[in-house]
Amino acid sequence: MVRSTKALSLDSRTASDCQYDNVELNDLLLQFREAESLEEQGDILHYLVVAYGLNHPTGSFIEGVAVTVKDLLKDLYERSCNQKNWALVRHTAGMLGKRVEDLAKAVTDLLVRQKQVTVGVPPHAEVTITRPLPTTELRSLINKAYGSDESTAMLTQELLVYLAMFIRTEPELFQEMLRLRVGLIIQVMALELARTILCSKDQASDHLLNLSPFQMKNLLHHIMAGQEFNIGSVKHKAAVVGAARSGTYFISSKSTKLSKGNLHPEKKSAMGSFLTNSNFPSSGRRDDVEQTDIEGVRDRAGQWLRRRRLDGALNRVPRDFYKNMWNVLNRCNGIDIEGKVIPRTLTQEMTANELKFALEVETVLNTIPQPEYRQLVVEALMVVSLVAEQQLVEWLGDLISAQAIVHVANTIFLQDQRQQDGDAVMCCARDKKDSTPSGGPICEGAAYVCAHFYDSAPSGSFGTMSYMVRAVVCSLPCFPQDGDMDCTVS
Repeated sequence: MVRSTKALSLDSRTASDCQYDNVELNDLLLQFREAESLEEQGDILHYLVVAYGLNHPTGSFIEGVAVTVKDLLKDLYERSCNQKNWALVRHTAGMLGKRVEDLAKAVTDLLVRQKQVTVGVPPHAEVTITRPLPTTELRSLINKAYGSDESTAMLTQELLVYLAMFIRTEPELFQEMLRLRVGLIIQVMALELARTILCSKDQASDHLLNLSPFQMKNLLHHIMAGQEFNIGSVKHKAAVVGAARSGTYFISSKSTKLSKGNLHPEKKSAMGSFLTNSNFPSSGRRDDVEQTDIEGVRDRAGQWLRRRRLDGALNRVPRDFYKNMWNVLNRCNGIDIEGKVIPRTLTQEMTANELKFALEVETVLNTIPQPEYRQLVVEALMVVSLVAEQQLVEWLGDLISAQAIVHVANTIFLQDQRQQDGDAVMCCARDKKDSTPSGGPICEGAAYVCAHFYDSAPSGSFGTMSYMVRAVVCSLPCFPQDGDMDCTVS
């Protein structure tokens, strides 16, 4: 979940509120007037709204009219806008109950193009919007989904408007997507910032909320398009927090010319007008080129994990995926995904091309909270569908466990890594396995699957699809476990 104002996480906000619990109202108002930063004033006003309400009088008067907490909040909102403190703008706008213009129209534009919308944090707090609603109802539903997190609720409204803009002008971005999970998209946007500017997830949440509306729209477009991007700042990275506060980040597509040029990586910005600025010294030093090469290797090292994470967050599936699942269900009694079963009876109630069938399958897939793990499950099911399509066997089995196939594939991958002395011997393929305090793998791979497996390309003899094929043969009872057989799946 992204965070609000100064500390921006709900936990930090609660901790911030606790320091004011035993302070009298008059003393709080005095602290508010003497506060040196907008963020500190925001903390105090947040507490006053929670503890006393928007309409509570402050004891001050302007031209004989009592000043309320809401009046102070409006003034803070206007000053935040003037200073372009975007995190505080979003938070105060949320507390004031403001609504993004054309919110209802934006959601309707998405729905009429057969895209369902969910808001909230997966998997337990997600709320699905399946029909057009008035703006007031939409805002109430979004606020309920995010609870006390006003900043994320406001950001959700903003992203819904941007998504509607994209679907009107670039509908190809939404191919093979049935449901737009805004909460998951926000999480992935924060993770992308953390990956790109090399900071913690909490810091990335700060940076995300401090992006200007233009930068936010630009970042969302890059996420939707699956593009690699650069993030530059007019400040040095050592001052990254200050850059986030002032909103001086620039987001743009990665350019081969830039990555091989003579700009130092720490000072790159792909904004054309800044490339010739004297603040960006150019030097052809070997150190700079070597540093660029190192960063290029680091980017390539995580590209398939990133790709799966993005596709999983966007609910993007291969072409004809749902039709293929209908064919698989005709050859088994059901598909088990993390304890949820897609029954064979659906094929008797719905056709292969019916939207309702696709939504039923996707609803079960959406019970998986980790987007990259969800995408591996989709890959496993695609291999099963190839078996059904090639008609290698008449009956696939009683209940096909998709997650079991993924974990068997991961086990085979780790065996090969030990034999080949691959990268995974540093984590999951070690003879003596270490683990995190939560019991997960030390590489922090989701759902107890090695991060190196997530980061493997699909194709090739050591690609994930190769391991999925081997896992399907090992897992499905319809295949002989001894002897040789012809394999037409390639």
